Amino acid sequence: MGVRIVLIGFPGVGKLTIAKELSAMVSAKIVDNHWVNNPILRLLDEDGTAPLPKGIWEFTGRVRQTVLDAITAYAPSANFIFTQAGLEGDERRPRTFQQIASAAEACDAVLVPVRLLCDEEDLARRVSNPERRQRLKSTDVAASRDRSRRAGVFDPLHPNTLVLDVTSASPGKTAIAIREQILKVLGDLSARNSSELILFALRSSIRLMAGGEAF
Repeated sequence: MGVRIVLIGFPGVGKLTIAKELSAMVSAKIVDNHWVNNPILRLLDEDGTAPLPKGIWEFTGRVRQTVLDAITAYAPSANFIFTQAGLEGDERRPRTFQQIASAAEACDAVLVPVRLLCDEEDLARRVSNPERRQRLKSTDVAASRDRSRRAGVFDPLHPNTLVLDVTSASPGKTAIAIREQILKVLGDLSARNSSELILFALRSSIRLMAGGEAF
């Protein structure tokens, strides 16, 4: 049984940096949202601040689905860390999350979403780093502030969701907290499965004592 961790947060929050720290701790491969988006975005001549063409995300969604289909076909039991930009109220976010969740279900993998929160000022500082443009990441500070003030980080409403404020936390410390959540989720799942096995065994023994009649 594999694990699918989904790191959700605004641009600049450090999703990929945290994913790299976590990857070594849980032996997981990373599928960064920019690794999915950039093959399409590199076809455009954008400066990082202009609005992207309407409909462009339909193409990136197809790329993501192809990646997920390949994982389902060839690496269903492996661990993966996905990163997802997440603005509450953006209709694309539930669709993207559902793509990942459906693929996890098809692989019988455990899903652990993580919402990464960050202070507006610190997020604006991180976004302003010019090195981000080399990876086709947003460097628009005004847009970053607007996101922070206008909406929250997308909440997938999943029972395994962990919420972390990473404003003052190092990527390593954040990765450790996520690892602990994964272990907790796996422990709870194991306990439920054990209880179900015990209950099944008890019901089976009762049926045997009753001469095969259902209890």
